[in-house]
Amino acid sequence: MAEHHPLDIQINSRQGTAIHPIEADGQSLQASGSVAFWEVKQFRKWIPWLIPSFVIANIVTFFITMSVNNCPKNSVSCIARFLGRFSFQSLKENPLLGPSSLTLRRMGALEVNKVVHGNQLWRLITCIWLHAGVFHLLANMLSLLVIGIRLEQEFGFIRIGLLYVISGFGGSLLSSLFIQSNISVGASGALFGLLGGMLSELITNWTIYSNKVAALVTLLVIIAINLAVGILPHVDNFAHIGGFISGFLLGFVFLIRPQFGWVSQRYTSQTNSSFGANHKFKIYQCVLWIISLILLIAGFTVGMVLLSRGFDANRHCSWCHYLSCVPTSKWSCNSEPTYCLSQQVGNQLNLTCSSNGKFRTYILPNASNSAIQGLCSSLCN
Repeated sequence: MAEHHPLDIQINSRQGTAIHPIEADGQSLQASGSVAFWEVKQFRKWIPWLIPSFVIANIVTFFITMSVNNCPKNSVSCIARFLGRFSFQSLKENPLLGPSSLTLRRMGALEVNKVVHGNQLWRLITCIWLHAGVFHLLANMLSLLVIGIRLEQEFGFIRIGLLYVISGFGGSLLSSLFIQSNISVGASGALFGLLGGMLSELITNWTIYSNKVAALVTLLVIIAINLAVGILPHVDNFAHIGGFISGFLLGFVFLIRPQFGWVSQRYTSQTNSSFGANHKFKIYQCVLWIISLILLIAGFTVGMVLLSRGFDANRHCSWCHYLSCVPTSKWSCNSEPTYCLSQQVGNQLNLTCSSNGKFRTYILPNASNSAIQGLCSSLCN
């Protein structure tokens, strides 16, 4: 009896110096009311704990994924077998030193077919806590520590936590509208959301920054470089773009701060007759807040409706695929899944690759799906 075993050989991984109000005595601020204390506290440093917790959660999830993968039991070819069940799939199957695509599916990778037809919407969130391999995990976690800790120190764990999770969801949502044939995992969408938040925070709080132009240019260069990396194969740049747009809009909502003049006037000269001359927020800050909130609600609503209907954005945009991968003489952007025709005859397993027609026979009794997947990957590459 011949069976078709699908295999997705492509796993898509997806400053300036602020001017603070003058230091005020904590007791006097608390005496003036809890609201007053909160307003000035927005300019003080928070102790970051949520971002380090996210890093730990991602690392623990990766170890759990590798334990479930159990390469020696489920695959023929493994790397670093001395690690036991934590050993990696072959480099041909996963060059990032990680689990198989089948294991990532089981753990909650973003797979459009299961989201749309299996009503597994939770994959839009779980995929941002999974990583394709050690290299993928290290790159994302180092970036998260560098970017996230600074933001949490400035704005606290609630706003940055919401910014991270919602941006990750936005990245997954856009990715699911374009990546139709491969699974996608990684925290990159959420990370780009933090970058987008940094950009909008710089814009909306423009008056409290020194060296504004230098800070803006530096941040734009960093964002451009990271987005440019997304045109390489096996990278889900749609998750990056979706996360960045979500984070950029969320920054205008979550990361808005009172004017420096308003805060310093309110707490250094409360008896001054000019009190109340300055408004708490500038008009442009309020306008950006309203517009961003409307765009966020509308964007997520439209995206979810299109996703529920199985919308394939590639059919309506012939060039959009270049945003995620640009083919060159060095690599191909072919994202079509690879299939192998398998036939088990006693201890003999016959495999035929659908993409290149290669045929090979293996001595493997009672081959598991994971083992066939690994062999198919090696045969088709």
